[in-house]
Amino acid sequence: MPLRWRGLMGMSCSTHSTAAYQSRWLLLAFTTIWLAAVNAMTQARIAELRQETVAMFYHGFDNYMRVAFPEDELRPVTCIPLTRDSRNPRNVELNDVLGNYSLTLIDSLSTLAILASAPPDRAATGAKALQDFQNGVASLVLQYGDGTSGSSGKGLRGRGFDVDSKVQVFETVIRGVGGLLSAHLFAAGELPITGYEPRRAKGPGKLKLQKGEIPGIAWPNGFIYNGQLLRLALDLAQRLLPAFYTATGMPYPRVNLRHGIPFYTNSPLNKDAGSGENIRDDAPEITETCSAGAGSLVLEFTVLSRLTDDPRFEQLAKRAFWAVWNRRSSIGLIGAGVDAENGQWIGPYAGIGAGTDSFFEYALKTHILLSGHDQPNLTIPFKEPHQSWLDPNTIYSPLTEEQNSPEAFLAAWQQAHAAVKRHLYSGIHHPHYVNVHLATGSPQAYWIDSLGAYYPGLLALAGEVEEAIETNLLYTALWTRYRALPERWSVRDGHVEGGLGWWPGRPEFIESNYHLYRATRDPWYLHVGEMVLEDIKRRCWTPCGWSGLQDVRTGEMSDRMESFFLGETAKYLYLLLDPEHPLNSLDAAYVFTTEGHPLIIPKEKTPPVVKRKRSASKELQPHTGEGIRNTCPVPPPPVPFTISATAARPDIFHAASLIGLHLIPNHHAIEAAPAKKSGKTANPKSQLEIVTNYTYYPWTLPQYLMPVNGTCDRLPMKHTFSIEFPVNTPLPATQGGQANFIVLGPQGLVRLNEGILVKSLSGLKLGMVYESPSPYAGTDGPLTESWRVWNIANMAMGRDEQIFIPRDIIGEMTDPSFTRVRDSVMLDIVLQLENQFDTNSSAPGSVEEFYETSSDSDQEMFDDSSTDLVFEEQISSSGIAAEYRTMLSSLLQHVTSALRDPAATLLPTQPEMPQTYPFTILPAIASTGVGAAPIIDVPDAPDPSQGPKTESLIWSNIYFAGEACGTKLPDDAAKIHDVIIMRRGGCTFSEKLSNIPSFTPTARSLKLVILISGSEEEDDRREEEGRGRGSGFSLFRPLLDKVQVTPSGLVRHHQICLVMVGGGDEVEELFKKTRSLGLRRRYHIESQGLVVGNILVV
Repeated sequence: MPLRWRGLMGMSCSTHSTAAYQSRWLLLAFTTIWLAAVNAMTQARIAELRQETVAMFYHGFDNYMRVAFPEDELRPVTCIPLTRDSRNPRNVELNDVLGNYSLTLIDSLSTLAILASAPPDRAATGAKALQDFQNGVASLVLQYGDGTSGSSGKGLRGRGFDVDSKVQVFETVIRGVGGLLSAHLFAAGELPITGYEPRRAKGPGKLKLQKGEIPGIAWPNGFIYNGQLLRLALDLAQRLLPAFYTATGMPYPRVNLRHGIPFYTNSPLNKDAGSGENIRDDAPEITETCSAGAGSLVLEFTVLSRLTDDPRFEQLAKRAFWAVWNRRSSIGLIGAGVDAENGQWIGPYAGIGAGTDSFFEYALKTHILLSGHDQPNLTIPFKEPHQSWLDPNTIYSPLTEEQNSPEAFLAAWQQAHAAVKRHLYSGIHHPHYVNVHLATGSPQAYWIDSLGAYYPGLLALAGEVEEAIETNLLYTALWTRYRALPERWSVRDGHVEGGLGWWPGRPEFIESNYHLYRATRDPWYLHVGEMVLEDIKRRCWTPCGWSGLQDVRTGEMSDRMESFFLGETAKYLYLLLDPEHPLNSLDAAYVFTTEGHPLIIPKEKTPPVVKRKRSASKELQPHTGEGIRNTCPVPPPPVPFTISATAARPDIFHAASLIGLHLIPNHHAIEAAPAKKSGKTANPKSQLEIVTNYTYYPWTLPQYLMPVNGTCDRLPMKHTFSIEFPVNTPLPATQGGQANFIVLGPQGLVRLNEGILVKSLSGLKLGMVYESPSPYAGTDGPLTESWRVWNIANMAMGRDEQIFIPRDIIGEMTDPSFTRVRDSVMLDIVLQLENQFDTNSSAPGSVEEFYETSSDSDQEMFDDSSTDLVFEEQISSSGIAAEYRTMLSSLLQHVTSALRDPAATLLPTQPEMPQTYPFTILPAIASTGVGAAPIIDVPDAPDPSQGPKTESLIWSNIYFAGEACGTKLPDDAAKIHDVIIMRRGGCTFSEKLSNIPSFTPTARSLKLVILISGSEEEDDRREEEGRGRGSGFSLFRPLLDKVQVTPSGLVRHHQICLVMVGGGDEVEELFKKTRSLGLRRRYHIESQGLVVGNILVV
């Protein structure tokens, strides 16, 4: 502890009383609080930044209304409206979003409603924003009508959104439907606006309100609001319904708001239609959508259904979500692209950014939105009597109660986050997320995109604050370097990826900082917001609005003000700088959509329900891996004499180092510590310092918020090395024709579902990475350190992928960097089973059927995932590789054909085929203690995966001794039997061995004692407890605590090897069907004295 702290706190207990000691601690606490209050961003500065944000919004909004309304967007550089590209219908970047329905106004209404709760100021921001909100609603209704079927339902531009525009379903839902719904909730008083109290308009009230209608509310501008926005949202959503007529439940990506989907000729909706009217080009319509586009409709459609009592939308959106989720890979990842017609993934990539982003977001937020609300009663069919009625739900099976529950969406989020943390999260240099292969988890691309900047904010909502803080640091450093976020940045190469350097005004980064500030109250995030605001003002301002950047490196403008700039970016920046806003203290289950629109289900809008006991989910798997967080953590306490816990983090420099920020010249003027009060006037220039590079960030952070004695941890880099095997003879050609596997590279690597099979070490190169703590475990518990192969033949490996190397390929290799080590504890017992059929009778099952049933089911029960290690993925009982199973199946087809009809042969002149016998494997564990004998050293049994054999294994005489307690076994049990089978229980293990008579070792005498432990019930219980049937954890080493003796009490000269298997009665029956048996030893690979955890010797 520094000496100055000792003097302040009075650490000498010999001269100070306990009371004085405590008083100094109180003084320290008071001083810390005082420093925080004095040096944190002042309320005046926050108010100043808030007003600048309001001015930024209005500079864009006023110019849009003046120049571009009622068109969709504004070109701020050329100062003209931006409309659809009618000359190029394939310009989906523009036409997917712009639907000719005043998009920017719709997207901006909820921001105006939020600004209407601004604190009192000279500009009367709140009153002005409320007036602009109400005038904006009136202007929108004037253009598109009030959503009714009468004359008032037709506006200047049309009746509702009856426009000939092919738009993207996802963008139309989140911007159009979501914007209208959020604005309706503010207008109806369901979401708070300070000082706004909806009052019913005077006049006789209706006895029955129509669909989407609420009691009229009189506004000062003379407009009577009675649900026009809600009805317009319903009109827009109904125009999207044709897109949901698919075979998968996922909507088509596009729909024409007037004509539907005549261009999707395979849709069930068009099965009786004529040939493609309204199709304007010859190219087939793209059916590819993305996980985010298909699965991120639940918030908007659920609120629409609850507000209108129309269940169609909620059910469609939930079904689409589950259709995406149920297609996740075996390791829990979802892909970016998916075909809406056939449900196949398009491309192998899985990440958190473009293509998947809002799917994760809606999993968690749907749980929040539905929490506290009962499920609607869906047992009564709902239909309205008019010809235009569409309900795609009728072509699907109804959703289950589980699929409708908020708990199911929470479980989906927890599983999705666990998979992301397991396979995408990289802690090297500084925590970030990579893009991996959907099926294997192997890294595919090392870039981050600006869309992925939302994820820290989502983590903050989920209570994963530490992960949120550390990953958000990377985006903050990246923004500091480029004064915006490039669309894609290469973590590996340290520069903008592939020329994708634009920033269209995206909100994701400021959104995450808003949520992190709400979770931590750390002023560091206020300075991040200050940086974002200042950079936007300096780089994006035009006389006519705010432009995106075409290239963040050069500052070139894009001449487009995206609707989300006013709808999201300005909104989140304002809410960050208005901590007392009523939304920030609203105690209700409300959420922001992926377009930044607040949504809530009003309690009184919850329809009647029928409560049922929810059945167990079949769509969801038990959550494993990362621990489940059910509560939000308290904000991290600041380090003493500091204000910002984030600025004092010991890893804050790591993110800057990964971005290369410390190498970039810093030309910003940074505010230094306030001058101490003295009689002299402070020199204004002394308050500003020019820092030569970015030693900290954001660039707006004052130096006095940095800890004086701040420390930095070492960069979290992992030790790696490579092994390259010499080139030997070429890989022999595969016999028996082509196998059903993929050979990768000249080394003959075979890609399996579980990993990679190595068919030759010649010229093979392995990249090793040091793991501590190790993710692997041995029979004695978790390993403290190990190696993992992260790269093989220049191909990256997934975190859970394994490498399978046949033992005969490795041989007796003893190189210090690559050594085959035999396991002294675990082994496999190979059983050759009798064929259970009569060749002269018509048996109902075949040899192939018996083998598949026997080996698969038995292995499911008794398989052990451990060699010397326990792995998460298991190798199937019938073989370790897909090609072996294929070859085995081909062989069995020929054998079965001959055995089913003895009179038939493959060729008339062919001799009779020899009888073959199938194998199965039982994992076994050796005994321990003073009486334990080493595992008997015999030749390994053949590989069971190579199929049935004619030749017997080394042992064929088996004696069944029961529990073997109380009396001596017959002399012949040891003299003429190779193996004795005992059941566990009744007496100690040592007593069981002492009942075996003494014998002289001969070729015919006893070689091995096998102890059978457990039962089917115990295996079921282990499976329920999550330990797995037949897993390594179901076996324990039998303890022989006494020296082995004969029945007469003499020390046994020839020790007997005892091993134990599990399975109980079923395994004993399996032994009784055994023709012969043998042992197959297990091996693992070590390098420099440490286990290589993901290499399996097979």
